[in-house]
Amino acid sequence: MTSSRRILLLRGINVGPRKRIAMPKLRELLSANGFEDVRTYVQSGNVVLASGKSPKQLTRECERLIAERFGFDVDVVARTRDELAEVVRRNPLRDVAVEPKRYQVSFLDREPDSQAVDRVAAYAEDAERLVAIGREIYAWHPAGVARSKLWAALAGDALGVTATSRNWTTVTKLLAMADEAA
Repeated sequence: MTSSRRILLLRGINVGPRKRIAMPKLRELLSANGFEDVRTYVQSGNVVLASGKSPKQLTRECERLIAERFGFDVDVVARTRDELAEVVRRNPLRDVAVEPKRYQVSFLDREPDSQAVDRVAAYAEDAERLVAIGREIYAWHPAGVARSKLWAALAGDALGVTATSRNWTTVTKLLAMADEAA
């Protein structure tokens, strides 16, 4: 049932020596706590599962479970399958973002203040583009994210909200996973 599909995006795990979570352990934790059809994608904290809980309830519960099991706090941003499908459908930069690995979507826990978005957008250089729509920010980094000041601002706390980003390849793969039958 697609309406019960949820996507969890964990922020800042497995990017350095701290906050390491093996995906099999994460799947085991979530399955043991009543979540169904728990699947992960790559090592950066992408989870697709079935749950009747709202994204907000799911976020709180998963943050608590992770803290209890792994001993550190991790921010979690959740979306329903339909919300993720809308993110993909919108795709406001489809005409310029031709390399999926350089096209990022930042998923936010709530809509950011427009002035914060303007401050972050000011970091865009050359052909970089940024479009904010509700609780998502689409960003095109044609030269890559490694040295992008825009990317650094999006990855930090300049927006004043919890945010975690995924490249377009990951976004579309998560939607495909959510659409697969359990």
